[in-house]
Amino acid sequence: MDRHLLLSGPLLILPLTAGWSASNCLVTEGFRLPLVSPFFLVCPLDSRLALLAHCSSVTNLTKALQAVPQSVEGLCLIGSISVLPQNAFSTLLGLKVLGLNLKLTQLLPGALQGLGQLQRLSFISFPPRKDYYLYLPSDAFNDLRSLQQLQFLGPCLDRNSSVRLPPSLQQLAVKHSCLQDMGELADIFPDLVHHPHSGNAWTLNMLDLSMNKKLKMARPGALWGLKVGSLYLSHTKMEAAEVVGLGLQKLSALFMAFTAMAKLPAETVAHFELQELNLEMNKVRDIALEALASCHSLKSLNLQSNGLTKLPLGFLVAMPRLQRLNLNNNQLQSATLCTSETEAVSGLWTLNLSRNQLHTLLPATFSCLPNLQELFLQGNQLIFLDRQVFQGLGRLEILDLSKNPLVELSEGWLASLPALTTLNLLETHILLNPTWGFWGPKSPNNLRLQLPSGPAGMVLSLPTMLTSLELHAGSGTKHWKLLPNVFPVLQTPTLKGWGLQLETQNIFKIFPALHQLFLIGSSLEAFCFQNTSTFSLWLLPRLQSLRVQGDRHSPRPCYITGLPSLQELKLEALKSKSQPHLVRLEELVGELPRLQVLQLVNTGLETLSAAAFQGLSSLQVLVLNMENGLVLDDSLWEHSPQMPQYMYILSSSLACQCANAWVGFWLKQSPRTYMYISRNQLCHSEVGNQSKNPIFPFLWSHCPETLELEFFLGSSILLFLLISLALLQEASNSWVLYLQALFRAWFQGLRGRRDEGKRFLYDVFVSHCRQDQD
Repeated sequence: MDRHLLLSGPLLILPLTAGWSASNCLVTEGFRLPLVSPFFLVCPLDSRLALLAHCSSVTNLTKALQAVPQSVEGLCLIGSISVLPQNAFSTLLGLKVLGLNLKLTQLLPGALQGLGQLQRLSFISFPPRKDYYLYLPSDAFNDLRSLQQLQFLGPCLDRNSSVRLPPSLQQLAVKHSCLQDMGELADIFPDLVHHPHSGNAWTLNMLDLSMNKKLKMARPGALWGLKVGSLYLSHTKMEAAEVVGLGLQKLSALFMAFTAMAKLPAETVAHFELQELNLEMNKVRDIALEALASCHSLKSLNLQSNGLTKLPLGFLVAMPRLQRLNLNNNQLQSATLCTSETEAVSGLWTLNLSRNQLHTLLPATFSCLPNLQELFLQGNQLIFLDRQVFQGLGRLEILDLSKNPLVELSEGWLASLPALTTLNLLETHILLNPTWGFWGPKSPNNLRLQLPSGPAGMVLSLPTMLTSLELHAGSGTKHWKLLPNVFPVLQTPTLKGWGLQLETQNIFKIFPALHQLFLIGSSLEAFCFQNTSTFSLWLLPRLQSLRVQGDRHSPRPCYITGLPSLQELKLEALKSKSQPHLVRLEELVGELPRLQVLQLVNTGLETLSAAAFQGLSSLQVLVLNMENGLVLDDSLWEHSPQMPQYMYILSSSLACQCANAWVGFWLKQSPRTYMYISRNQLCHSEVGNQSKNPIFPFLWSHCPETLELEFFLGSSILLFLLISLALLQEASNSWVLYLQALFRAWFQGLRGRRDEGKRFLYDVFVSHCRQDQD
């Protein structure tokens, strides 16, 4: 839908400054991509690029590309265009990433001509369509000398043949297609097959054929001589043994998740001397020692979600090069990785035993893993941990014990972990004791901790040199006192609920290095001044980033103001379910002079006016998400030069009220602000009528003020043209320039007819009378 109000006729000749709003196109700077990332899920773009654009409902390619800045480097097009014409992107020769979800059936020769800087190209069909064919000319990619990634996500290609690939290509993906035999791939792209007289063999870092539900066979020698780094065959019917017969000259990693595999593909691992094997979500219930004997080359093994109940003796001994082992979400009741302290040392770096059925850990469980750096044990049934369990893990940096019913820890249990930097104890039942001193010689600096219930005034002893802290407090948790009184390097705390006894005036003294703060649940209320709704975090002068995620139970959010260094603010889920309260933006934020990014998600925002921006002089990006029934006050018109550079109204709706009638024209007139509205804005034709109309033309034709203005504009323009014709014949050029300037100033002030007491901003005002000539 065209969201801009266009005035036809003589008005189009006026020299008015037009904004750079792009109809149906979301434009953002690359480093701002996380703010609007949900709209780039279909065809992800690279946040390292300078300028990105996402255009939807594209039916006319030429018209759509006219709305895209020529400096754009990443572009995603969604719509319906059957044929991609020659020189389709001749105005965007600086493109580096291009995603096309256009229901294309054919590329004409030279369609991608001139895209010599393009590095990634994707042809997408989302949602997937059955038997959707795309025809490619043999020289379709000849001009793409920098192309590194080529993706076909949905289209069937089996009617193509002899399509040449650019020599720079490193990654090829053909997914959700009609592919049944891997030999068909060689017919489509014959460059993949090495012939005796064709020079060096082709090398791909990645070949992704996953999600091809019909792929079940491989013609012997189909990819003869091809060198592949990683081969993805997940969600196919392929057997691992058939990969051996492809004739690949090299293969380093094989991914075969969701293929109903029942045993380790030992022959395939041994044939290629694989370094990485991913068998996630299969049916490998048992592992035979004979199979392990062929897996000595593996450095990474993923057996997540296979229903394993036990591991064979000598499991790690058979794979001396193994560095990463993922056994997450199985049914292991014991971890028999190291059977004795005399067992050979393993080079394992990362071990994931999460979501199994472990109840106890024997003292020698990890005795053969002196090189272990990351250990994940969350989601088990561990109740007690003895200090001897971690003996010998002198290099362990990350330990996750969350979601275990832990109630007891032996004294000094972390003393054998001098390198530990990150510890997760969330969702455990550990009763903290300030006299334990269990943090070890070099305490962790990243801590996630659950505050248990207990009597008020208990002391929470934490490592002094924490840089990151996450504390969760359940409902009804009494306040704990912090020990020590100062955390000199703590920068990023996350607080869920509120379980700390702190005097707000001393927060800066307790956390002098605080830069980022994330408040979850009802914790925001603890930072409000007593008997007021004003946020008291002005006592944190160095705070740069604040995120508040409410629990939707607070009747009214705090007013956040007085944070001199705050640059990013996100307020989410503040609208109460039981007592919804609609607010104006100036009720949420106040004086934040350095704020650059403001995100509001489901806060109950109703009105956006110029008054809200008085204290936001540095604001560059405003994102409104899931805010329905928005009214954009017409005071924004006068404030346009000071508005943020980017405004995104995502998954939200504008109120179908005459107060919004001016917005359509403002979107075209705003000289500085780029504004994007994602949802189609519609109005009901009349009460009881289910038909809907685009909001701005509807309001323009139904609101009394706009009807009067439209009649006045039409008659005034007609009168102006009649006068101009006479003046052009007899008057001097100075008179013509005078009238042009006067009319321009007059036009910009027309809206004052509704409120004659308003002041208007003029580009220039010219006064002319006979005395001025003397």
